[in-house]
Amino acid sequence: MESENPEIWKDPKAKSLFQKIKNIENKIKDFETIETNIEYIKELLNIAVSENNEEYFEQLVSESNKLLIISNKSRLENLMSETADPNNVFLEIHAGAGGTESQDWAEMLLRMYIRWSEKQNAKILLLQETRGEEAGIKSSTVKIEKNYAYGWLKRESGIHRLVRISPFDSNKRRHTSFASVWVYPEIDDKIEISINDSDLRIDTYRASGAGGQHVNTTDSAVRIKHLPTDIVVQCQNDRSQHKNKAYAMNMLKSRIYEYELQKRKEKENVINDQKKQIGWGSQIRSYVLHPYKLIKDLRSNHESSDVNAILDGEIDGFLEKSLYL
Repeated sequence: MESENPEIWKDPKAKSLFQKIKNIENKIKDFETIETNIEYIKELLNIAVSENNEEYFEQLVSESNKLLIISNKSRLENLMSETADPNNVFLEIHAGAGGTESQDWAEMLLRMYIRWSEKQNAKILLLQETRGEEAGIKSSTVKIEKNYAYGWLKRESGIHRLVRISPFDSNKRRHTSFASVWVYPEIDDKIEISINDSDLRIDTYRASGAGGQHVNTTDSAVRIKHLPTDIVVQCQNDRSQHKNKAYAMNMLKSRIYEYELQKRKEKENVINDQKKQIGWGSQIRSYVLHPYKLIKDLRSNHESSDVNAILDGEIDGFLEKSLYL
């Protein structure tokens, strides 16, 4: 086996190879667990029926529910078959037009995804954030480190629309706000992205926001523009300009990968018109808090009236339905 070769660690792609092996081993483990539990449930059912024992029937229901959770997780991960699906993910949120209203909505969305990530025991790293003048955020970029993070979140790219009574309107009028979400995978060693230095414009600037005096006195933040595609990334996470540049280059490679992936999908007519371009017209989900409470995905038609739970990160139902799009 390639993984047993003692020279393997000299190969820069070793990490991705072992991650691939781990993913396969996890799938085999899930299959063996499901197979074992099915046999156990069969035996338990036979005993419960033959002895007409209510306690056994209750245990049967409990074990069946556990098996359903395991099998559902395995089934969904098997739908994530694209190259980058097992990877970590970068998630960008940008407030739309509308000032404070949209900026507050953008921060609500950011909190929703962070809460979801926390429930998944994922590691979250804030890479860039521009605060609004009064409230909320103008933009933010976070990195979510979790196995299959991109597979779970890749369909979240698009426009998210909020309808509510504005907490910033003294007349208590209903407002509609928009924010865009952009999701792209962290690129690992098995995906090669070539970037010419001459195609880059790199700027440094003083970071803004929380972080103490240091962020305001050194040009540690980094902004990189890829001239051929006009893709711009920025990072102000670390006090070190060198580390911020490394983070930004990693983000840039990931954005270019997603850009090329979308171009290829368009040529192959794999994606429909709604997914072809992430713009203000490509609304994917509506969050209505007034005059009624309903969150509805406009692609899968999945909906929920439990808006508080959804905005607190309980978005699994929407993510699961999106895997079938």
